[in-house]
Amino acid sequence: MLKRACDVAVAAAGLALLAPLLACIALAIRRDTRGPIFFRATRIGMAGRTFTMLKFRTMVADAAARGPRITTADDPRVTRVGRLLRRARLDELPQLINVLRGEMSLVGPRPEAPDFVALYPPEARAVLRVRPGITGLAQLVFRDESRYLLGEDAEERYVQRVLPAKLRIDLAYVEHASAALDLWLVLLTALAVAGADGLANRLVGATALRVGCAEAVLGA
Repeated sequence: MLKRACDVAVAAAGLALLAPLLACIALAIRRDTRGPIFFRATRIGMAGRTFTMLKFRTMVADAAARGPRITTADDPRVTRVGRLLRRARLDELPQLINVLRGEMSLVGPRPEAPDFVALYPPEARAVLRVRPGITGLAQLVFRDESRYLLGEDAEERYVQRVLPAKLRIDLAYVEHASAALDLWLVLLTALAVAGADGLANRLVGATALRVGCAEAVLGA
């Protein structure tokens, strides 16, 4: 209950304080390319419930018809404004609305699409016991995920390499979840967004060692 109360308070305050920035981003997307401002993605949340995750649109409106479900490095479908938003992680800000709705938390496992959740081994479904998060240890490890996904077999590489590593990290998070760990991961996220990648990487590695998933991080 305390975590949920903190989520609601921070998300509400964040949306209020960031309203001018959100409006500017929406205007930039509208001026850059034709299409909706938001990208709506079907994801699986706590207890296996389906929900619609919101992001600022960073790709051309017909991206699904032009390529794979996975966004690859130097993906030509990513728009000019979208590339900037992705680099600064600003495309994730609308998920504060998902937090207010109770579909997501500020910190937790990253929500996956139904097709990928269907591939989870039985023991990995424990990640669905908690609300998925905007940020988390797996998101920090794979914050530049597209660099792992080069070539025509990007989706296969995601399924074979990235997804299993994410699951091992998220399972470790679920096992060690605490208010202190959540606050620490928020601070690490702030470091990463601020561009302190070297320090953030070292601290992420140390955190992974503490919760017992260093092998998955090193494999990434």
